[in-house]
Amino acid sequence: MEHVNGSAEKEIRVWCDGCYDMVHFGHANSLRQAKALGHKLIVGIHNDEAITKNKGPPVFTQEERYKMVRGIKWVDEVVEDAPYVTTLETLDQHNCDFCVHGDDITLTADGVDTYHLVKEANRYKEVSRTAGVSTTDLVGRMLLMTRDHFKQGDQEYSVEKDEKLEAISKLLKQYESKLKSTTGSSKLGQDHSARSPWTGCSQFLPTTQKIIQFSDGKAPKPTDKIVYVAGAFDLFHVGHLDFLEKAKTYGDYLIVGLHTDPVVNEYKGGNYPIMNLHERVLSVLACKYVNEVVIGASYSVTKDLMEHFNVDLVCHGQTPIAPDVGNIDPYAVPKQMGKFMLVDSGNPITTEDIVDRIIRHRLEYEARNTKKEKKEIEVYEAMQRVKIAEKCG
Repeated sequence: MEHVNGSAEKEIRVWCDGCYDMVHFGHANSLRQAKALGHKLIVGIHNDEAITKNKGPPVFTQEERYKMVRGIKWVDEVVEDAPYVTTLETLDQHNCDFCVHGDDITLTADGVDTYHLVKEANRYKEVSRTAGVSTTDLVGRMLLMTRDHFKQGDQEYSVEKDEKLEAISKLLKQYESKLKSTTGSSKLGQDHSARSPWTGCSQFLPTTQKIIQFSDGKAPKPTDKIVYVAGAFDLFHVGHLDFLEKAKTYGDYLIVGLHTDPVVNEYKGGNYPIMNLHERVLSVLACKYVNEVVIGASYSVTKDLMEHFNVDLVCHGQTPIAPDVGNIDPYAVPKQMGKFMLVDSGNPITTEDIVDRIIRHRLEYEARNTKKEKKEIEVYEAMQRVKIAEKCG
């Protein structure tokens, strides 16, 4: 690399590693901050076996997690099967100057800080953890049984459950009683009591600054072919990623319309969306194939929208299209204009599939994650005692 005055500048290569399971905007924000500390960002991802041993079974497979991280706009390289404990040899092998991690702590199954070696060698830097989101929190949301938060008026506080949710509820009650007996908490990612100061979840506060940080801010060029897609894009996953990658191949500039929470709940039901509109905006903006997001896009694609964004093509995946109010086809306008295409990404995974994985396998993960949090609390309390002792001289 070169400075503007012609002098040589060493390329700074930054290393991050982790599980990156259910990759969310918190992960993306951490990687964004890490990339800002250097020129190239190299991300190591642990395999399924290492994660299961140290943390619990992941929701996404290692191949899915490798693909998801490659799809984040700030990532330059991905290293598969990265060691769970970060070593100096790993940094040197990939020509990285230092390692970056959030200001929480990651422990092995034996309670060892996975970054202790790079910390001791002064090749470690920290960035701020994104408040308001964690994988544990998202799991908790998926396991909530009610849809109260989408109701309004006299129905706002009523509870509605279907047969499937009732069956899940019975399993959860059995598990929650065990969880409460060991931790004093049974709210699965929704409770602030008995929570680790690092992985416990606090309220997410969306700001315009955060959206600006995630957006590349580039307008389309006059010659760009503009593609528009719309949907919920809830719990952003590999199915979404593959669809957006495919849609982008049909143009130069990809705009994603995100439906509001009540609209998503109307056509999906249950307790969807799992992530609110602000969170879904950041998750989609972090994708390297996306150029712009329409926040709260109308369910039906209108002529005004087509003309305002100068849309050349509207794409939709292979999932069923629910009619709009009045049994209207939401894609009638682009179809009439000859600007509509059904796209097959080759990946059939849906948000519902991810939720099913959670329901079938996540109880074991949560039990092990609870043990992990207890270890973190012990380490945190020990650190606080050391700080107090140092202040007291």
